[in-house]
Parts: sequence; structure tokens; C-alpha cells
Amino acid sequence: MTIRTITEFPRRVRTVDTEWITLSDGTRLAATIWLPDDAESDRVPAILEFLPYRRRDSTVLRDRQTHAYFAGHGYAGVRVDMRGSGDSDGILHDEYLPQEQADAVEVIAWLAAQPWCSGTVGMMGISWGGFNSLQVASHRPPALKAIITACSTDDRYADDCHFMGGCLLNNSIAWASTMFAYGAQPPDPQVVGERWRDMWLERLDNNPLMAATWIEHQTYDDYWKQGSVREDFSAITAAVYAVGGWADGYSNAIPRMLAGLPGAKKGLIGPWAHAWPNAAQPGPQIGFLQEALRWWDYWLKGIDTGIMDEPMLRAWMQECVRPATTYAERPGRWIAETTWPPADRPAKVLHLSGRDLADNPAENQQILVASSISTGVTFGEWCPYGLAGELPADQRPDDGRSVCFDTAPLQERLEIFGAPILSLDIASDKPAAMIAARLEDVAPDGSSTLVTYGLLNLTHRDGHENPEPLEPGKRYRVKIVLNDIAQAFPAGHRIRLALATAHWPIAWPSADLATLTLSAGSLSLPVRAPSPLDDRLKPFAEPEQAEAEPYSVTKLAGRNRTITEDPMTGETVVTVHRERASYTLPKIDLSFAADSEEHYRVREGDPSATTAETRATWRLNRDGWDIRTETSTRVYCTPTTFEVKASMQAFENGELVKRRDWDRSIPRL
Repeated sequence: MTIRTITEFPRRVRTVDTEWITLSDGTRLAATIWLPDDAESDRVPAILEFLPYRRRDSTVLRDRQTHAYFAGHGYAGVRVDMRGSGDSDGILHDEYLPQEQADAVEVIAWLAAQPWCSGTVGMMGISWGGFNSLQVASHRPPALKAIITACSTDDRYADDCHFMGGCLLNNSIAWASTMFAYGAQPPDPQVVGERWRDMWLERLDNNPLMAATWIEHQTYDDYWKQGSVREDFSAITAAVYAVGGWADGYSNAIPRMLAGLPGAKKGLIGPWAHAWPNAAQPGPQIGFLQEALRWWDYWLKGIDTGIMDEPMLRAWMQECVRPATTYAERPGRWIAETTWPPADRPAKVLHLSGRDLADNPAENQQILVASSISTGVTFGEWCPYGLAGELPADQRPDDGRSVCFDTAPLQERLEIFGAPILSLDIASDKPAAMIAARLEDVAPDGSSTLVTYGLLNLTHRDGHENPEPLEPGKRYRVKIVLNDIAQAFPAGHRIRLALATAHWPIAWPSADLATLTLSAGSLSLPVRAPSPLDDRLKPFAEPEQAEAEPYSVTKLAGRNRTITEDPMTGETVVTVHRERASYTLPKIDLSFAADSEEHYRVREGDPSATTAETRATWRLNRDGWDIRTETSTRVYCTPTTFEVKASMQAFENGELVKRRDWDRSIPRL
């Protein structure tokens, strides 16, 4: 769908390219502000987006499209570079630190006190900005009345890119590599003047190896609890609009927050990947900026837009599709719930009986689960961004490496909405093991489309704070909560549950090659019947946005994913080429280019041969000013440790300015 570009607004917009916000400790943060021309005489609420992603050259295109749109409708859109990023002073030591939150609280107070501000503030963001919107709201800054949090989470440990079910996610290593590259970038001399080089050298000297920090914290300890707002939902009194998509890695937090937050709240879940709903794929896209205006008008201006009279949760019920790694659009329909969780909705329970999902349990069964270590290669990306090739492929190759349980062909259509829950009676022959559960839609021709999945490190069976080794041979009752989903299974299709002891390269393998013995199990499906409320939903507006900053593209963003299997060595290598868009910004005479590559290796029969490697090259170029950074991270393991090696090189006009190397050994829990 083409997004309509709006050039005429109710209020004329002006842009403050760089505004300096001085914090109480003297640190200066750089901000770009879009606001109505007449804001000093007709004051407006402010909407803050607070990010480490370089407002002048990294997010400038979408920033203007969003914040200028809000400004044209009577708001001040404010995009601030966090401490240690972009053109701001200081060092960025890690994600979501108390310092970051305290800085944002100060920024909100500064905004509320400006002569053009009405004194009320909203905060919004996607991913990092969605996280810190929630975290900052928990501090209750007086001027902050409402937030929009997209593609974020309330649980930094169990529902972020680092761990899932206690299993280390390789996305943690990939994301750390991205932040490694961001942390090596200099401020812009056009903005900060001659001190740019001293600021850059300070960043290079202090650029943290976040990958090692995150791997050090393998349990749900105080490190992760800080910034996880689910620890105390009652701390948030601002109104919360939580937004996400089924193809994203963060959709679970929306139902959880709707259930836990005590105040005003709404949820919206589309078919989308990790992107704003007006531009996200798979479609359909919606007029999300108009929806956001309805939210802001209600909470920041006191205008009754009717948004709080509508159902609490609106979600996309996905129809069956053939498996594909890319969809332009997912067929389906909008459904609604007035409360969450819904009351009096019994689940459909299916039992693992032989190799069937049946209404009745089997007796005296002993089913062995011992998968190839490369099981999972058809899965795709943990967190797709809407680019080609990121989504799960046909699951049949991985089904062949798994133990599968199927229903009979469905006699009638079945719709589910929520989190499927798997209960297993299981024993392991090793003290450490993991289990992956995949829920799939199997068509009459045998093709298998992934619906949702869940992981569990079995040493975390009783919680993530104090894992306990398994006693070999002892039977345990364990529960695996699969990711929330809304999915329709057509009549004639089968529902499949696939179980495996690996999910590579999404999750790091267990230290031991375990064989699990399954004696009983049940799958609880959150069945939902169509509701008359669904038919009364008003359609969303068509997508629109303000003009982008003028730019010329030299290379489009893209992904290229290959899987190589060597039958002689038993090695499987998944390679992901991540090409960021390369472009030139004529207004500031700057060109940006970046690309990266990831290699994930496993060897059959040897978990200690597992490695994850990332390399990234970033470049900023202006006449007479050429900055290039090269970063690399390699993580491998022994039965008792994770080993992390990393390197950073920074060049100015082709000359090496700084090189740093890291070599860390981290005990494996």
C-alpha cells in the first residue's frame, strides 16, 4: 500500500534543527523539534521520542514524517539524542540504565516549561523508545500524561532479544553487535564544532561490549529486573497505548500489560513485523498517525475523540496462508476484546497420544525426543523487520528432525487468540536440556506453516531466578507458554505440535546432547468464537505521513540468508547478510552507508563447536571528512564457559584512529 504524503496541515510547521537541553549535571542533549509556527501564542503539548539512534543521519527520514505530522496538528514533536549518542554529550554505557530514565524525566520537565508548551507531554517510541517510554512512565513525571509504546516489552529478561524460556538467544549477540557499531560513531562537526573529535575519542575509549554484559546475566537477576516494568505495574499512572504485530518478536507484552496495568490502557496487534503500523509489512498497513492523534488529542488536549469508548484490545485474526519467507499482506480480519484476559472462555485441550493430538490421553507411552542440533534452520528471524526472507519457511524439513503430533483433519474451522500452553511429563538423561515447541498449520498437501512457538531451558522449569539441574531419569511436570497469537485453522487442515531439543540458530544449544523421554502431555488452545463486536469495528483510516527529509538512496536495505550443510563434517552454517539502506542527505551534505554479516555455526554431535560471529562496517562521509568503523564479535563456548572475543577499529580519512580488542570468558550456568 502506498502511504499518502501530506504537505498541507491545519497549522504551519517550523523546524528547530538543533536545540540544546542542558541537564542538571551539565550534560547537553541534542534535540530536533517540529512545532507549529504560532506555538508561542497558542501553546501545544509536546511528544517526546528519546533514542540512541542518531537523529541527524540515522532516523531523520522517519522522524520528520512522524513528528512534522504531529506538529501540523497542533503538537511539538521532539526527537532527542540520548546521552552518549548522536550529537549529545556523555557516554552510552548500556541499554535502559537508570541514568537514561532520569535524563528523560529531566527532558520532560524541560519540555513542559517551554514557552511554546501547554505543560502536558506524551512519550512514544518503537523498540528502544517503546521500552523507555514504559520505564519513564513508571517514574511518574508530573507532565507525562500518556505514552504510545510499540514493539517493546515489560520483561527485559524473558521477553526481549536476550533470553527466551531461559535459553540464550543469538539475537542478543546480533543486537549487541549493532549497538557496538552505533557506539563507535562520532558526533557531527557541523553541530558540535571542533570538539567533535574529543567527544568521539571519549566514546571509542568507553564503547561497551554489551554482548558480554548480557551473557554474564543468565538468570532473572537485579540487572534485568531494573527496567522491567512488570515488576510493579502499579507504578505507571499515565495512559498506555501498547502496539505491536504478530510477526514481531515482542507481541506477548501487549496482552500481559493489558492484564497487569491498573490504569487507562489500550492494545493494538496487527500482522506486522518490527515497524510502525502505517508502514509495516506484512500488511495491511493502517493510518496509525491518525490513530495516534486520536490518542494524543484525548489525553493531552482533553478532546473526546471516542477512542476510550472503543474495545480495549484490537487484533488481527490471521487466516491460513501457504508457508513463505515474505508476505506483502496477511489475509485476515480485525477482532476486538473489551477486557483482557477475556472471562469465561474455556480452552480446548488436546492430549499428546502416540503421535496424535487427541481428545483423550494415551496410557503408558514413552516417546523419545532427541533432535539434530541444527533443528530450527527453517525458522527465519527472531525479530523480523518486514524485509524479504525473514519469516519462517515451510517447516517440513525441521518437522523431519522433530517429534510431531497431529490432529485429525479438522471437521470445522477453529480460531485461537492468546497463548497456547503446553504441559509435559518429561525426563532427561542429562542434567541440562532444552525443549522447543512449534505449533503449525498443516495443509492437505502436507505443507506446514508456523503459527507460534515457545522455548524452555529445562533447568529453568521452576523459574528464571534460581535454575536447578535436572536429575537424570527423574520425571518432571513442565509448562511451556507459547507466544500469543490470533490464528484461524481451516476445516480440512491439521494442527501440528512439533517438539525438538534444539532451535538453531534462534537459541544457543544446551551444553549436553540430551535425550528426553515424554510420558504424557497436553496442549491447551485459547479458542475464540467470532464475536458480533468484531463486525461493529470501524475501519482504520488509510496510511498517511508528512514529507520525508530530502535524500537520495544509493542502496536499499535488505537481507540475504543462506544455509550451508556439510555432510562430511556435520557442520551447518546459517549466514545472514544485513544491508542497511545507504543514502545521501543533501541538506547536511552527508552520506551514510553500513552493512553487516552474521555467521552461526553448529556441528552435529558437538555442542562445544557452536559459534556466532558478526562483522559490521559503518561509514559517514562528507567532503573532507570520512569516518569508517569496523566492529566484530565472536561468541563460542566450552561445556562450562561462554567465550566472547571482539574488536573495534575506527578510521578518519583512511587513518586508524583507535583499535580496541576484548577477550572475555564467562561461566556458563
